[in-house]
Amino acid sequence: MKIRILSAVEEDIEEGYRFYESQSPGLGSYFLDSLYSDIDSLAYFAGIHQIVFGYHRQLSNRFPFAVYYRIIDNAVVVFAVLDC
Repeated sequence: MKIRILSAVEEDIEEGYRFYESQSPGLGSYFLDSLYSDIDSLAYFAGIHQIVFGYHRQLSNRFPFAVYYRIIDNAVVVFAVLDC
Protein backbone atom coordinates (compact mmCIF):
# COMPACT_ATOMS: atom_id res chain seq x y z
CA MET A 1 0.00 0.00 0.00
CA LYS A 2 1.26 3.48 -0.82
CA ILE A 3 1.77 6.06 1.91
CA ARG A 4 1.08 9.76 1.37
CA ILE A 5 2.15 12.32 3.96
CA LEU A 6 0.44 15.70 3.80
CA SER A 7 2.65 18.81 3.82
CA ALA A 8 1.23 19.98 7.17
CA VAL A 9 2.45 16.71 8.68
CA GLU A 10 6.01 17.46 7.55
CA GLU A 11 5.82 20.65 9.62
CA ASP A 12 4.66 18.66 12.68
CA ILE A 13 7.57 16.26 12.23
CA GLU A 14 10.05 19.12 11.75
CA GLU A 15 8.87 20.71 15.01
CA GLY A 16 9.47 17.42 16.84
CA TYR A 17 12.91 17.16 15.25
CA ARG A 18 13.88 20.65 16.41
CA PHE A 19 12.71 19.93 19.96
CA TYR A 20 14.66 16.67 20.32
CA GLU A 21 17.74 18.06 18.60
CA SER A 22 17.77 20.95 21.10
CA GLN A 23 17.69 18.40 23.95
CA SER A 24 20.72 16.46 22.70
CA PRO A 25 22.66 16.63 19.42
CA GLY A 26 21.75 13.64 17.27
CA LEU A 27 18.51 12.88 19.13
CA GLY A 28 16.53 14.76 16.48
CA SER A 29 17.90 12.49 13.75
CA TYR A 30 17.05 9.44 15.83
CA PHE A 31 13.55 10.83 16.26
CA LEU A 32 13.16 11.20 12.48
CA ASP A 33 14.46 7.68 11.80
CA SER A 34 12.12 6.20 14.40
CA LEU A 35 9.06 8.13 13.32
CA TYR A 36 9.52 7.44 9.61
CA SER A 37 10.03 3.76 10.45
CA ASP A 38 6.69 3.80 12.27
CA ILE A 39 5.03 5.49 9.30
CA ASP A 40 6.63 3.05 6.83
CA SER A 41 5.16 0.16 8.80
CA LEU A 42 1.70 1.42 7.83
CA ALA A 43 2.28 -0.06 4.37
CA TYR A 44 1.75 -3.45 6.03
CA PHE A 45 -0.30 -2.72 9.15
CA ALA A 46 -2.66 0.08 8.08
CA GLY A 47 -6.17 -0.30 9.39
CA ILE A 48 -5.40 -2.34 12.52
CA HIS A 49 -5.08 0.67 14.81
CA GLN A 50 -7.77 2.11 17.04
CA ILE A 51 -9.99 4.81 15.53
CA VAL A 52 -9.81 8.09 17.47
CA PHE A 53 -11.62 11.27 16.33
CA GLY A 54 -12.45 9.57 13.01
CA TYR A 55 -8.84 8.66 12.18
CA HIS A 56 -6.78 5.55 12.79
CA ARG A 57 -4.18 6.34 15.46
CA GLN A 58 -0.79 4.62 15.53
CA LEU A 59 1.34 5.33 18.59
CA SER A 60 5.06 5.69 17.94
CA ASN A 61 7.20 2.90 19.36
CA ARG A 62 9.96 5.10 20.81
CA PHE A 63 8.66 8.64 21.25
CA PRO A 64 5.43 10.07 22.72
CA PHE A 65 3.91 10.85 19.32
CA ALA A 66 0.81 9.59 17.51
CA VAL A 67 0.29 9.21 13.76
CA TYR A 68 -3.26 9.89 12.58
CA TYR A 69 -4.19 8.43 9.21
CA ARG A 70 -6.99 7.21 6.97
CA ILE A 71 -7.07 4.67 4.17
CA ILE A 72 -8.31 6.36 0.99
CA ASP A 73 -8.40 4.67 -2.42
CA ASN A 74 -6.01 1.90 -1.36
CA ALA A 75 -3.46 4.40 -0.01
CA VAL A 76 -2.55 5.42 3.52
CA VAL A 77 -2.90 9.18 3.94
CA VAL A 78 -1.19 10.59 7.04
CA PHE A 79 -3.12 13.64 8.27
CA ALA A 80 -1.22 14.49 11.47
CA VAL A 81 1.70 13.53 13.66
CA LEU A 82 1.04 14.93 17.11
CA ASP A 83 2.92 15.04 20.39
CA CYS A 84 1.09 13.06 23.05
